[in-house]
Amino acid sequence: MVIKNLLRKLDLTTLQLFLAVFEEGTLTRAAEREAIAVSAASKRLLELEQAVGATLFQRNARGMTLTPAGETLLHHARRVMRDIENIGIELAGHASGVRGYVRMMANLSAIVEFLPEDLRAFQLQHERVKLDLEERPSGGVVKAVDDSLADLGICSGDADTRELHVEHYRRDSLVIVMRDDHSLASRASIGFAETLDGDHVGLHSASSINARTHLAAHQAGKPLRLRIHVPGFDAVCRMVQAGMGVGVLPRKVCQLMGRPLGLVGVPLEDDWAERSLVIVARDLEALSPVGRLLFDHLRTVEALEEAGDSATAGASGASATPAATVTTPPAKRRR
Repeated sequence: MVIKNLLRKLDLTTLQLFLAVFEEGTLTRAAEREAIAVSAASKRLLELEQAVGATLFQRNARGMTLTPAGETLLHHARRVMRDIENIGIELAGHASGVRGYVRMMANLSAIVEFLPEDLRAFQLQHERVKLDLEERPSGGVVKAVDDSLADLGICSGDADTRELHVEHYRRDSLVIVMRDDHSLASRASIGFAETLDGDHVGLHSASSINARTHLAAHQAGKPLRLRIHVPGFDAVCRMVQAGMGVGVLPRKVCQLMGRPLGLVGVPLEDDWAERSLVIVARDLEALSPVGRLLFDHLRTVEALEEAGDSATAGASGASATPAATVTTPPAKRRR
């Protein structure tokens, strides 16, 4: 009986109103946004609270804030509305020949270093799948997937992934990027502590690289002399090129963005400079068929790439060996 009553009251218009009240903070602004009379909005909200058997909002002088029951409904309401949006997108996609839709969120490192080629390889096999990719810091990626705002996410391996399903995606390493006339530019590798006597160009405060460098400086007992914070990798390279200091970037980013500007990337010797990127999903069983295909592609792409490299290296080595020097007995060669 409770479930039937809830189904009658929990229509999409009411859910959309509930979300609007949460986002706007007041019933008046929410009603205006949803083009509904305030009295009608108030009645819908009251009936919703009666149907769920709990108060969803606390009313106070500052507006309306969620109760614990409201927090629970918020999570499910977002997921329902996202599923409705996806239904519309996927059905429209079928009309135009697109046969699936996956929404992803990833941190900047994954987007710049690996995802362009990895997603291109996926779409070559699944041309009728539409991908929606948005950049967020690792913590924001986890929150978006946990809140069902994205199907899949790529984030730093040391992020708090809550209760999400986690699989390895890629490994990368960090380097110190500097001008080629810097006193440390000729080094084959360097410890991060050795760079702390000079100025640094830092990434935005929400980035995992920013957190790692601050922690490393603290552990070294030295201040991190940040001359400027910038929002992205390209900005780090330009500031370093202008002589504002050195920066910490993923190795591949330095190759792609730093080298064209005449910058040098010196590998860091510190353990924390070796990083992993992971792929996260809230519920594998709830993924759409194309979402699961993409998940499986991303979690295996590095291993398949390494296997291909090993096979190529083995074939090159075998072809380079003179026939007269091969001493392996025929029976062993057949194995």
